[in-house]
Amino acid sequence: MIAARSSSVGRGGPEEPSRHRRQSVASLAGHRGYRNSQESNRDSHAQHQQGALLRARKAFLIREMETNWYLKLCGRAREDSVAYETGMPYRNLGKSGLRVSCLGLGTWVTFGGQISDEVAEQLMTIAYESGVNLFDTAEVYASGKAEVILGNIIKKKGWRRSSLVITTKLYWGGKAETERGLSRKHIIEGLKGSLQRMQLEYVDVVFANRPDSNTPMEEIVRAMTYVINQGMSMYWGTSRWTAMEIMEAYSVARQFNLIPPVCEQAEYHLFQREKVEVQLPELYHKIGVGAMTWSPLACGIITGKYENGIPESSRAAMKSYQWLKDKIVSEDGRKQQAKLKELGHIAEKLGCTLPQLAVAWCLRNEGVSSVLLGTSNAEQLTENLGAIQVLPKMTSHVVSDIDHILGNRPYSKKDYRS
Repeated sequence: MIAARSSSVGRGGPEEPSRHRRQSVASLAGHRGYRNSQESNRDSHAQHQQGALLRARKAFLIREMETNWYLKLCGRAREDSVAYETGMPYRNLGKSGLRVSCLGLGTWVTFGGQISDEVAEQLMTIAYESGVNLFDTAEVYASGKAEVILGNIIKKKGWRRSSLVITTKLYWGGKAETERGLSRKHIIEGLKGSLQRMQLEYVDVVFANRPDSNTPMEEIVRAMTYVINQGMSMYWGTSRWTAMEIMEAYSVARQFNLIPPVCEQAEYHLFQREKVEVQLPELYHKIGVGAMTWSPLACGIITGKYENGIPESSRAAMKSYQWLKDKIVSEDGRKQQAKLKELGHIAEKLGCTLPQLAVAWCLRNEGVSSVLLGTSNAEQLTENLGAIQVLPKMTSHVVSDIDHILGNRPYSKKDYRS
C-alpha cells in the first residue's frame, strides 16, 4: 500500500508543477499579448491623431495660400481690413454669423441729453475710426432724439451702411397705451418709427427692451419674425429678460418654425456678475444666445470720480439720477469705493487706468460678444478704447487677484457639485 501510494505520488508528483508552469507561461504570454495589443492600439490612435492634425494643418495652409492668391488677383490683401488697421477684435454675436466689434458705443443719457450734437458726432467719429462698428440706441432714449442724432451723423459722415451694426430697442414709445409694450402692433409700428428717425432702411438687431407680461410670447416671437422677414431688421434680441423668458421665446420659435433671439443685453461690471457669468453661458451653449453688455463702469462708479463726493458735472448730480446718488453714498457704495482703491493698485501694476482695467475685465469673458461704452467726451472714449491693449494682460493670475478683492464671484450649481 505504501509502495503503491508512493508510486502513485511518484507518477503524479512530477507532472503537476509542469502543468502549472505551462498554464503560467500561457497566462503570462496572454497578458503580454493583451498589454502589447493595448500599447499598439494607443500607438495607433496617437499616430491617427497626429496624422489628422497634420492633414488639418496642411488643408489650412492650402486654404490660406488660395485665399491670398485670390485676394492678390482681385488687387486686395488681408491687410485691407479695419481689424488689421485698427487692432479692434471682432466677435460673433452669440452663435449667429454677425461680426461685431468687441467694444460698441451706446447712446443712453448722452445723445440728445447730456451732450451736444457736435460732441456726439465727435464720439461716433472716434469710435468708427478706431474700428467700432456697433452703435446702440433705443426709441426711449431722449424720447427718440438719440435715434435722430445717430441717423443724422451716419448720413452726414457718409459711412457705408454695410460697414455698420446698428441696434435699437423697443418697449417705451409714446404716451398712448398702444405705443408701448411688445404687442405685434407696437413692435411693427415702433420699429417703423425708429427707422424713420434714423433715416435707415433696416437695423441689424432690434431688441425687446424688457419682458412684457401683457403680451403672449407667441405674439412677440411672431412679430419679431415678421419684421425680420420684411427686411426691417436682420436679427432680434432681448434686454433685461430672465433666462427662463429667453428660453421660452426660443421654445416658441422652434415649435412654430419662427426665428429665435440671438442675443441678450445685460448689465455687467465688477459689481454685477451673476447673470452674465452663470445664466447666459448656459443659454449660449444650449441655444446660442450671446451677451451684449452695458454699463461696464457701473454708471461711472468704477471710474473713481465719486471717491470724494458727487461732482456737479457727473451723472449722479442730475435730478433724474437720485437713485444713483443714493447708491453711491450708501454703506454698500462706500464698501465699493474701498475695493476700487485696491483695484487701482492692480491697474497701476498693469500700466493702465481703473476704467481700462474694468472694461478689459468685462472683455476677458469670452461669453461676452460686445461691451457697450457710454461716454460724454472724447477723452473718456479714447481712454476706454485703450482697454483693448490691456486685454492681453488679463491673465488668470490677474483675474484671480481681482476676484479676491471683490469677493463676489458667482457660482453655478455645477460648480458646487464639482
